[in-house]
Amino acid sequence: MRRPLEFGASFLADFMVKGTFLDLGTWRLGRRGRTEKNIEREIFVSAPPPIDDLVAAIVMAAGRGSRMSAESGNKTLLPLMPEASDPAQRRPLLMEILDSLPPGPRALVVHHCKQDVMAATDHLPLTYIEQPVLNGTGGAILAAADFIRQTACRRWIITMGDVPFVRPQTYHRLVAALAFSDMVVLGFRPVDKKQYGVLETDGETVRRITEWKYWKDYPVERRAALTICNAGIYAVRREVLRAHLPTLAATPQVVHKRMDGQMRAIEEYFITDLVAAMVEAGRRVAYLITEDESETMGVDDPQALAAARALYRRRNP
Repeated sequence: MRRPLEFGASFLADFMVKGTFLDLGTWRLGRRGRTEKNIEREIFVSAPPPIDDLVAAIVMAAGRGSRMSAESGNKTLLPLMPEASDPAQRRPLLMEILDSLPPGPRALVVHHCKQDVMAATDHLPLTYIEQPVLNGTGGAILAAADFIRQTACRRWIITMGDVPFVRPQTYHRLVAALAFSDMVVLGFRPVDKKQYGVLETDGETVRRITEWKYWKDYPVERRAALTICNAGIYAVRREVLRAHLPTLAATPQVVHKRMDGQMRAIEEYFITDLVAAMVEAGRRVAYLITEDESETMGVDDPQALAAARALYRRRNP
């Protein structure tokens, strides 16, 4: 019979750094991978950690992906190992993210093929939140307003559901930086900025996140100075997030999209506007740069999916 082992916050934090997972349904904490003796370790916890030790997370898994025309399902379920005979070994993008997040309550924002997403994750202790209309990343956060209000964790992660390679250590560093900031944006320095949003910074803080459609028209010198791109992953303090949701809800942007063969004007909400509101209110928004650009690889088109699968195979021969 296994004897339960009690531990405190520092022990939990140490395991978070080293790349562990916590199944909140059974309170089974396990080390992913192998130890020095090539033995998998398991630690059975007698009680859940205090709420202040947990990090809540919102994972946006609502969309199909407009550039995934050959795929009809939810893109967060696209497998990194499609050739695996065992479905459990196919490793959907979403499962890689869920395995790497810090321990704590988690919500999936769903819409497109929501039943498929729920079926693929029904063995996990998750809250499912339907985004009634696909109205942007900010719309996903607004849809999660009740979950934010009801979940008492002080520290939160917000992430896209198609960025599978962010390491547990990186999430931990984001959360740790909240000791000195109200929000932290994950950034990266790519060789080619393509059409990414960029961080306009002032020392160690973010002044704004500027989308490509705006920064592409900046003077050459100003464009060249913008070297940090937005990964679309954030850590934020709950009380600050709650305080600024009304501002986000009051500031939709009108965008034009082709729908059913016609261009239509629709209202969308963006997390970048939430960042702008915090900065304007005098909140400290910091940034953290990951040195490994592949960590922030988003799977948003067939070429990116092929690259992600190749990278996964190299790391998991």
